Amino acid sequence: MGKEGVKTLKSLDVKKLIKMLNAALSEEWLAYYQYWLGARLMEGPMRTAIEAELLKHADEELGHATLLVNRIIELDGTPVLSPDEWTKTGNCKYYPPSDVYIETILDDNLKSERCAIDHYKEIADYTDGIDHATHAIATQILRDELEHEQDIEDWIQDILQMKKHLR
Repeated sequence: MGKEGVKTLKSLDVKKLIKMLNAALSEEWLAYYQYWLGARLMEGPMRTAIEAELLKHADEELGHATLLVNRIIELDGTPVLSPDEWTKTGNCKYYPPSDVYIETILDDNLKSERCAIDHYKEIADYTDGIDHATHAIATQILRDELEHEQDIEDWIQDILQMKKHLR
């Protein structure tokens, strides 16, 4: 980051921000794996259609990780270096797909998305009006996470409606 860029961050605790970004980075890796693995293992109604969408969500989570790594490096920070640290550094829980029924997979992904929404709102609020670059990244990712939440809620509703009609 250039000298002018550093000056704009004087009123910000950059170490705290890097810690927040590393937590988000850890969560993105966990979300990627949770989506990716769950999509491949899940069973139940609408599996084929939802599998493709969950894999798209996984790719988007990976894209978020790239944005976060780049920003951490720009801030002269070190990204989380080991997968062993992801569950320790992140604020959001990882839900292993121990029950592969589609509704369970979707419920677990929904919980993760809601946690991510809270975390990105926190980062956006922390950087608002101070660190425009990080704020833009946080709000962009927040929009994606809100879309993911809506997608999952819609799929759950569709499955519930389908089950209701089958009765």
